[in-house]
Amino acid sequence: MDKAQERTNAGFSYTRERFEELVSLALSHARKLGATDAGAEASEGCGLSVSVRKGELETVERNRDKSLGVTVYIGQRRGNASTSDFSRAAIEQTVQAAYDIARFTAEDPVAGLPDESDIARREDQRDLDLFHPWPITSEDAAQLALRCERAAFDTDARIANSEGAGVSAQQSHFFSAHTHGFSGGYASSRHSISVAPIAGRGDDMQRDAWYSSMRSADELASPEAVGRYAAERALARLKSRKISTRECPVLFESPLAAGLLGAFVQAVSGGALYRRSSFLLDSLGKPLFADHIDVTEDPFVRRGKGSAPFDEEGVRTSPRKVVDEGRVAGYFLSSYSARKLGMKTTGNAGGSHNLTLSSRLTDPGDDLVRMLKKLGRGLFVIELMGQGVNYVTGDYSRGASGFWVEGGEIAYPVQEITIAGNLRDMYAGIDAVGADVYNYGAKTVGSLLVNRMKVAGS
Repeated sequence: MDKAQERTNAGFSYTRERFEELVSLALSHARKLGATDAGAEASEGCGLSVSVRKGELETVERNRDKSLGVTVYIGQRRGNASTSDFSRAAIEQTVQAAYDIARFTAEDPVAGLPDESDIARREDQRDLDLFHPWPITSEDAAQLALRCERAAFDTDARIANSEGAGVSAQQSHFFSAHTHGFSGGYASSRHSISVAPIAGRGDDMQRDAWYSSMRSADELASPEAVGRYAAERALARLKSRKISTRECPVLFESPLAAGLLGAFVQAVSGGALYRRSSFLLDSLGKPLFADHIDVTEDPFVRRGKGSAPFDEEGVRTSPRKVVDEGRVAGYFLSSYSARKLGMKTTGNAGGSHNLTLSSRLTDPGDDLVRMLKKLGRGLFVIELMGQGVNYVTGDYSRGASGFWVEGGEIAYPVQEITIAGNLRDMYAGIDAVGADVYNYGAKTVGSLLVNRMKVAGS
């Protein structure tokens, strides 16, 4: 076994070789039953999660799970089944169950495995450095969490309470294959430190939170830095007030701006498009964002949280522009949704890969201070509540908290307000994107200034 394979197997109960055997068994049995095509995936995940609160250990959880999923096709009828029992008998029973489901399922004219021309071959499956196991003990994890929470308490005497701090170390690996010639898999990891301090007392209490999440524990922010920053955020929100209803520019803090990018992804994803439940039907090639906005997708970022050499169907991924000078340049399609739309898969079965929203007008010096100057007089939003996005119409309405800004500087914190608009107008009304970029999962974007929204207050 080479060093790369040894590293992949570290901390797992099952080796890559064992997964290959299990998947091969499932596919062989599907063929034996008479399946036209079949696919199977074996996976395993394990990890440690520790939480503390007010200087005391609260929970220590170790998780370990495994699964083998099977998809069987009989012509254009499809059946799925899964098991956590890796015995030969259980796998054969699972394949039989999927086969029986397919037998009694209505034909779907677009059902089927990806076209062979779209499959990621061995030479396409590059190593993206996604696996960095963290062999931390529960005692050491608890100490890191305690340091994080203590740093929050030590920031200011007004931080006297906490919803707790936590440390998580997670890793997983999988192997999948199907009868159109695909086989592949890899291991990945995700580790984090987080804390949620509470500032103030009585009627003037404010909570905020912060975290650091990385593929490698070596790249996590220090627990002290996470704790102090979370505390500073909570303190800044003390003495929040309401504001009157008005229309004004709104600056979205970078983590929230990633949510606006996520709303775009949802609206141009295959499922929403072929069901005709999106306000962005037939938007390909048409202007949507302000003309200085670009959105790129790069699945090959080393250690990226959205990186993948192939999608969940085994289709090869590739870098591309999704928005070019404000125009929609691409959808997010699986093989199934692409066939429903009469198009080709974009390698996005399972979601997007490392999206970055940027502006051609952004200067490297456009930090948050400068973005507040560009806002001038308006609302700086740092928290959103609720799920108020209607993807059929594009209407957007969310509860919000943040700061009122006068003369380009924060005047006072505000709460109990609602911001509203339409996503089409909001995207077209992006005046600026900050250089204060933040990575939120598979999305990276700076703070984002929308020229006008409705703000409902008192």
